[in-house]
This record gives sequence, C-alpha cells and structure tokens, in this order.
Amino acid sequence: MKDLTQGSILKHLITLSIPAALGLIFNTLYNLTDFWFAGLLSDQALAGVSIAGSVFFLIIAIGAGMQAGTTAMVASDVGKKRMENVHDWVNQATGLGLVIGCFSLVAGFFIADDLIVFLGAEPDIEPLAREYVVIVLLGNFAFVLMSVAAGALMALGDTKSNRNALAAGFFANFALNPLLTFTLGLGVTGLALSTVIIKACSAAYLFYVLRKTLGKSNWPAFNLQRWRELAAQVLPASFNMLTIILGGFITVYFVGRFGSEHVAGYAVGLRLEQVLLLPALGLFNAVMAIIGQNYGAGNTQRILETYKKGVWIGLFLSAIFIPVMVFLSPTLMSLFSKNPDIINTGATYLRIDAIAFFAYVVLFISVASLQAVKQPLFPMFLGIVRQLILPASINAYLIMVLGYPMISLFITIVSVVVISAVVSHWYTFKQLKALPKRELESEAVAV
Repeated sequence: MKDLTQGSILKHLITLSIPAALGLIFNTLYNLTDFWFAGLLSDQALAGVSIAGSVFFLIIAIGAGMQAGTTAMVASDVGKKRMENVHDWVNQATGLGLVIGCFSLVAGFFIADDLIVFLGAEPDIEPLAREYVVIVLLGNFAFVLMSVAAGALMALGDTKSNRNALAAGFFANFALNPLLTFTLGLGVTGLALSTVIIKACSAAYLFYVLRKTLGKSNWPAFNLQRWRELAAQVLPASFNMLTIILGGFITVYFVGRFGSEHVAGYAVGLRLEQVLLLPALGLFNAVMAIIGQNYGAGNTQRILETYKKGVWIGLFLSAIFIPVMVFLSPTLMSLFSKNPDIINTGATYLRIDAIAFFAYVVLFISVASLQAVKQPLFPMFLGIVRQLILPASINAYLIMVLGYPMISLFITIVSVVVISAVVSHWYTFKQLKALPKRELESEAVAV
C-alpha cells in the first residue's frame, strides 16, 4: 500500500500511470486477439463477435462505474488512515457488484436480441452474435468483481497488480482461444468462454492481492446505507461511460450515410486514436488515486497540485502523439487496409482530431479529479451534452439538412471536444480550489 498523501506528486503520477497504461495496452491487445481468432473461424464469426462486442460494452460501462466508485470511496478512507472502513467499502462494493451483476444478467437477456438486430446483424450473423453474448452475460459477474478489486487496489496505490492480471490474461488468451475454439470445436462459444474464464481468474488473483494488502479476506456485505453512498459514485460514472458508447453509435450512423468504406475508415482511425490515448487513461487512474487519498486526508494544496501536474503531463503526452496523428496517420491506416477510401477517411479523421488530443487529456484529468472528490454528476451531465445532444443535433442539421460533406462531422467532433474541455477545466479547477479546508479536515477525523 502506498501513502499518496506524502512524497513527490510527480513521482506518484509517473509510477502509478505507467503500469496502468501498460495494463490498458494489454487489454486492448486482448480484444484484438479475440477478433483475430474470430476471423480465423469465418467472416461471419468475425462480424458476429464484432456486433456482440457492442453489447459487451454495456457490461464494460457497468464495470467502469464500479471501479471508479470503489476507488473514490476506498481512497478517501485510505487518506484518513481508517483501514477498517477501507475493508468494509471493499466488502460493500463486492456485494453491490453481485447484485448489479444479477440485474445485468436479467436485463441483458431481455434486450440482447433486439440490440443485436438493431446493430445490423444479418440472419446468418445473428445466431453467432447471440452465442457470444449469452456466455458473456452469464459471466458478467467476473467482469464486475474484477473492476471492484482493481478499483480498490488503485485507491491503495497499486496499479501494478491489475497490469499483471491484464498482461497474464492477454497471454492466456492465446492458449485458451485455440484450445476451446478449434481443438474442442466450440467455435464462437469458445471465444466467449475463454474471456469469462480469464476474467474470473483475474478477479480471484486481484482479491488475493487485496487480502494480502489488507490482512483479511473480503466477503460480500449488504448495507443499504453504504450502498446508497457507493451507488451515488458508481451510477454517474457508469452512465458517463455509457454516453461515450452511445455517442460512438451516433457518429457511426452519420458516417454511414457516406458509405461503408468510410465507416470502416472511421472505425480503424478511432481505434488507432484510442491506442494513442491509453497513456492518458493511465494518467486518469493515477490522478484519481492520488486526489482520492489526499481528499480523505484534507490536503487541499496537494489536490490542486496533482491536478495541475496532471495537466502538464498531459501536455507533454500531446507533444509526442499529436505529430504521430498528423504525419503518420496514412502509414498507420495502410497497415489495416489497402482501400484508398478507407485509408483517406481514417487519416483525415486522425489529422483533424489531433487538434483535440490535449482536450481529451484535460477531460480525462478533470473527470478523474471530480470523481475522486465525490462529485461525479458534472462529468455525467457534460458527457450527455458532449456525446449525445450536441453531436446529434448539430450533425443532423449540417449533414441531413444542409448536405455538408463528411469532413464537417469530424470538425464538429473536434469543436465540441475542445469547448467541453475548456468548460470542464474551468469548472474542475474552480471546484478543487473551493474545497472547504475545514470541511476536509473535519471529514478526515470523522467517524
């Protein structure tokens, strides 16, 4: 366990964010591995797994919320040095995670078929997508519990254990996928089973590390008052992630009006951009853990310093990756396709969206900071406006009414992101600066 209320903030940011970013890289490679093996099965299997992946994002949104909520509640009590409360929050998050897993299972079975059809699955693709989704829904408890354990460890200053779990999962996937999919002849079901088995083992490993760190085992607890406090952090964070997913659907809808090649180009370009943003997402985890502990300890000055240094590190990352997006985008796109329309669309998107790279980083750091001080509602409302309301209304008018070209869609994305980052930075800095020191000190010693 690391005491993030003492020592160099810059050192903490670096030592926490690098393992977190590496873990995210392994997780991304893990997903690409599933697509690769699905493609070896058949084009239909690849399409089915791709569509099922969109449904799977709903579970990812829930897991992201559980991780953020657990981190916020645990880190605060770590900062107060109230380890008994830390242990209780992990138990409560475990209990809440199991209940949410049950809800996801039931809701998923009700909406999965309609969602698969809505996402464009053709008659020969639909059974394959459903085959994958059913297994993942049955195993969604593993994803949620892994998120709980990862969030608790992050609050304790440990991002290495989750990195280790994700790295081991990536390599294990290479062994389990061919064994279950081809050797045992389970097909798409094998791909899904491999994912569920690996996530379950990862969750068990992370809870084992938690037991060693806290000195006692964790068991599900069911305290409705604690659940309400936890849900107040979990639900907005989950909904914020959900707006990102829905926003992606909206963008694909508008790009699709110009042809399937452009959809493919945008999809590849977006994935490349997401890979380049992984170090910034690692920084997100580090900022949340450091500010969370210092919020509990009442260290107002260190909270502001963490936010400022996080922004400066984000600027450094932008100086590295923006030139990559501007100058190397055609080369990167050509690794995935030789179709000139696909390459041109993806390269155009990357070059235009490079303008917003730093804005994305500022948004990440702002959201992490607000969630760490238990103020998750503003990021949620901003996400609704940024991901859903503005893109849908502006692009509908520009493209469907005025008939503007596809490039206007990318310019709209950049404009909305930059404006949102400015607003988010202003609001976050104002909120962090206004944190009542006496209230924080009172909370730090409160029972």
